[in-house]
Amino acid sequence: MRCDECAYFEYDEDEEEYFCSVNMDEDDYYRLLQSSYKECPYYRNGDEYAVVRHQI
Repeated sequence: MRCDECAYFEYDEDEEEYFCSVNMDEDDYYRLLQSSYKECPYYRNGDEYAVVRHQI
Protein backbone atom coordinates (compact mmCIF):
# COMPACT_ATOMS: atom_id res chain seq x y z
CA MET A 1 0.00 0.00 0.00
CA ARG A 2 1.12 3.55 -0.64
CA CYS A 3 0.83 4.90 2.90
CA ASP A 4 3.80 7.25 2.47
CA GLU A 5 1.84 9.31 -0.06
CA CYS A 6 -1.50 9.22 1.78
CA ALA A 7 -3.06 12.36 3.28
CA TYR A 8 -4.03 10.32 6.35
CA PHE A 9 -0.45 9.24 7.09
CA GLU A 10 0.61 11.67 9.82
CA TYR A 11 3.63 12.07 12.05
CA ASP A 12 3.18 11.97 15.84
CA GLU A 13 5.94 14.01 17.48
CA ASP A 14 5.30 12.51 20.93
CA GLU A 15 5.66 8.92 19.71
CA GLU A 16 8.18 9.89 16.99
CA GLU A 17 6.51 7.70 14.39
CA TYR A 18 3.97 7.82 11.59
CA PHE A 19 0.42 6.50 11.90
CA CYS A 20 -2.77 6.28 9.87
CA SER A 21 -5.31 8.85 11.09
CA VAL A 22 -8.36 7.45 9.27
CA ASN A 23 -11.35 7.47 11.60
CA MET A 24 -12.60 3.89 11.44
CA ASP A 25 -14.22 1.67 14.02
CA GLU A 26 -13.32 -1.92 14.90
CA ASP A 27 -15.73 -3.36 12.33
CA ASP A 28 -14.21 -1.29 9.52
CA TYR A 29 -10.72 -2.32 10.57
CA TYR A 30 -11.70 -5.99 10.69
CA ARG A 31 -13.23 -5.80 7.19
CA LEU A 32 -10.09 -4.12 5.90
CA LEU A 33 -7.89 -6.89 7.29
CA GLN A 34 -10.16 -9.70 6.06
CA SER A 35 -10.77 -8.33 2.59
CA SER A 36 -8.79 -8.87 -0.56
CA TYR A 37 -8.19 -5.17 -1.25
CA LYS A 38 -5.14 -4.61 -3.35
CA GLU A 39 -5.06 -0.99 -2.20
CA CYS A 40 -6.41 0.77 0.86
CA PRO A 41 -10.01 1.94 0.28
CA TYR A 42 -9.33 4.99 2.46
CA TYR A 43 -6.32 6.18 0.47
CA ARG A 44 -6.40 9.86 -0.42
CA ASN A 45 -3.57 11.46 -2.36
CA GLY A 46 -1.77 13.94 -0.12
CA ASP A 47 -0.30 15.79 -3.09
CA GLU A 48 -2.30 19.02 -3.36
CA TYR A 49 -0.88 19.78 -6.79
CA ALA A 50 -1.72 16.45 -8.44
CA VAL A 51 -4.95 17.80 -9.91
CA VAL A 52 -3.18 20.84 -11.32
CA ARG A 53 -0.44 18.75 -12.94
CA HIS A 54 -3.13 16.50 -14.41
CA GLN A 55 -4.85 19.49 -16.04
CA ILE A 56 -1.67 20.76 -17.72
